[in-house]
Amino acid sequence: MASIVVGDAVSVRQKQGTARARAVSAIQRQGALIALVALVVFGVVRYGSSFFSVYNIFDAFLNNNTYYALIALGMTFVIISGGIDLSVGSVAVLAAVAAAQLSVLGPGPALAGAVVIGLLAGLINGGLIARFALQPFVVTLAMLLAARGAALTLSDNAPVMVDFARGFPQLGMIHIGPVPLPVVITGLLYFVAAVLLNRTLFGRHVLAIGGNEEAARLAGIPIGRTLVVVYGMSGALAGLAGAFLAALSFSGSPIGAIGWELSAIAAVVVGGTLLTGGVGSVGSTLVGVLLLGLIFVTLNFERGQGTFQLNSFWENVIRGAFLLIVVVFQSRLARRLEVSG
Repeated sequence: MASIVVGDAVSVRQKQGTARARAVSAIQRQGALIALVALVVFGVVRYGSSFFSVYNIFDAFLNNNTYYALIALGMTFVIISGGIDLSVGSVAVLAAVAAAQLSVLGPGPALAGAVVIGLLAGLINGGLIARFALQPFVVTLAMLLAARGAALTLSDNAPVMVDFARGFPQLGMIHIGPVPLPVVITGLLYFVAAVLLNRTLFGRHVLAIGGNEEAARLAGIPIGRTLVVVYGMSGALAGLAGAFLAALSFSGSPIGAIGWELSAIAAVVVGGTLLTGGVGSVGSTLVGVLLLGLIFVTLNFERGQGTFQLNSFWENVIRGAFLLIVVVFQSRLARRLEVSG
């Protein structure tokens, strides 16, 4: 009789542990989405129609966050594979300078040139990491410095104005209905990336490498080739972000995009992707980008109402604090999940 009671107690604890593990996993996956929905509701209630006007949603909010969305998309694959890419901000700046200089040839060559420059930088990163088994942190930090130096050299340490006559700035002004073209392109790329990660052999390889690289190697997964593609994607998306930056700001500045790599990492981690690799999704990164962007939009609305006065430099302080809080929270959730398991 006693053994039956003990067995029932163990069974109850196991069920409770399973339920707790599921709850922890759900919070980790959907916490950012819950916060995003709550912030939207707060904004609608507090600020009224001005908060969800067509201009505020598509131009002031979504269009101005396409840069972060693009580099965060590439960073998602990098982090899921167990790596990091610190060079994306500098690569985007180099691409912006190149796009501004190539704008005299028209939008097509300028856009293509920016993407190709980003792709080459990413392939160099991936090639060095895969071929020589170097740490991604070191390789991409070196590329950060090299790309920033190349941008300063190419521009003679001065902003390069785009050529308005050939129509390159129109890339940032064209709308499909109420939606700006950069937002449409970014949305399509997120859809393609989600399919790539979730429905293809390449996506499974990326997840496997991030989960356990040695096991992936023993399973015959082409680790080197996969990493080269992952970093190439990150570089190409950074190049596209640089092209959009030049088009929307009408110039390529060699001193711009400071801290973009940290913003991308913040968006990816806030969305629920683990820095340890092997776990993550494209959709969660999009939620992270939107959440961080909406936080700053909300702060601007509060500043406009005179609640407080914070300059733009506080955005980096808030972004860093938010990232630290999320990482700590993720760590605690992961430990609870291990204990529950």
